[in-house]
Formats: sequence, structure tokens, C-alpha cells
Amino acid sequence: MQIASPETNRAILRELLVEHYHDLGRQLAQRLGSMELAREALQETFLRLERIGDIGPMRSPKAYLLRIALNVAIDGRRAESRRLTDDEVDSLLALPDDSPDPYRTIEARSDVEALKRAIAELPQRRRDILVAARVGDVSHRDLAERFGVSVRTIEIELKSAVEHCAARLGRKWKRRFGPRPRDASSE
Repeated sequence: MQIASPETNRAILRELLVEHYHDLGRQLAQRLGSMELAREALQETFLRLERIGDIGPMRSPKAYLLRIALNVAIDGRRAESRRLTDDEVDSLLALPDDSPDPYRTIEARSDVEALKRAIAELPQRRRDILVAARVGDVSHRDLAERFGVSVRTIEIELKSAVEHCAARLGRKWKRRFGPRPRDASSE
């Protein structure tokens, strides 16, 4: 059966959908496994018929309608699979906000500026060693070769630089490398 004009085709498809609603619903329910999904797909098919631009010639309008409804159902399933469940939404809303508040942001910027000033106060070689080791992640051995000193000298320079910066920032510094200092009371 050939149908000519797009408006005529649309009208025939709407009429066919209304006339064969229960039969189409049953066929869809068999394929989709749910009468509720079939009804939703048929309702959306009716709406989609209004939005389809050009409906060309069709051999089987009923098969064409069934294909549209199946595509609608498939699109619906895809969209549903991308949606979060209520529990997922609730768990996301319950996550604490780790972003810094304005006070913490200002405090951090102030600390960075104080650290820059403390680093600028260091002697040039000590500053270069600190920046290369902590920012550039250069090994102590490579620094020793670069500056023509021993690895132990690099460690001492780094320790002095870190202690200076910690003192300027009013922070306690915990030694993280090298041997533990001797306790003065044990001597």
C-alpha cells in the first residue's frame, strides 16, 4: 500500500494508531515484557507523529507504527539507564562540601605569600636547593652534583631552609629525613 502526501500519511498513521491501539499494545508488550511500557511507548508515538517532519511512502503503515513505538521504548530505556536513582541522588547530596570557604581561601593565599617572603629571605644557594628539591622534585644526589657539594650538604641546606620557612610561618616542623636528633638529656 503506497501513501502519497506527508499530511495524509500522518493522518492515516494517527487513525491507525487509535483504531489498533490495543492490538499494537499487545504486540509491544510481548516484545518489551511490560504492558505499562507498551502503553507509554504508544502514547509517546502519538506525540512523535506530530513532530515527524516528512513522512514518505510506506508499504505497511501498521509495521511503521510498531517500529516507531519500539524505537520510542528503546530510547526511553536508554534515557532511564542514564538517570540516577533516588538513593544515588540522596547519597550525592549527602557528600560533604570539601571546597574551601572564603575564609580558608584567604588564609591559604596569605600563607602562600608568607612562604614566598620566607623563601626570598634565604641565601641564593639555599633557595635554589629548596626550590629544586621541593618544587622541581630533583634528587639530593643530582643536586649535590649540580652544586658541587656532598649529599649531606644538600640535606643540611634543605633542613635549614625548611626550618627557616616553618619559623617564618609560625609552624612546627617535624624532621622527615636523616637520623633522629640525640636527646640532650641522654648525654
